[in-house]
Amino acid sequence: QVQLVESGGGLVQVGDSLRVSCEVSGGTFSRYAMGWFRQAPGKEREFVAAISSTGGSTYYGDSVKGRFTISRDNAKDTMYLEMNNLKPEDTGVYYCAAARTGSLRIGDNLYHYWGQGTQVTVSS
Repeated sequence: QVQLVESGGGLVQVGDSLRVSCEVSGGTFSRYAMGWFRQAPGKEREFVAAISSTGGSTYYGDSVKGRFTISRDNAKDTMYLEMNNLKPEDTGVYYCAAARTGSLRIGDNLYHYWGQGTQVTVSS
C-alpha cells in the first residue's frame, strides 16, 4: 500500500521561508510523477507545483511561480517544496500526491495517492 507522509509545516511570518517534505513508502517512488496542492479554509483545493518522475520537468501555479521550488530525491523516496517570501495567502493545508506515471500532472483528478496534509500558516 502506497503511503505519503508530509512534514515540515508550521507557523511562520510574512517573508519567511519554509520547506515541506513528502516521504513515500510502499511503492516505487522513482516511477511516480509528484505534485503539491493546498487548500485554504473555505476554498477549493489548489494546484501548487508538480514534478516528473525523474525530476527533469517541473511546473508551478501562477500564484507561487518564482517563490516556490519543487524538487525530489529519488534515493530517499522524498519530495520537497521550498517556499520563499511567504505571504498570508499561502496559508493552508499542503498535500502531496503521487501519480502512476512519469510525466508531470496538474489536475488533482490525475493523481492516485494522497497524503494527509501538513498545515502551513503565514502570519502578518
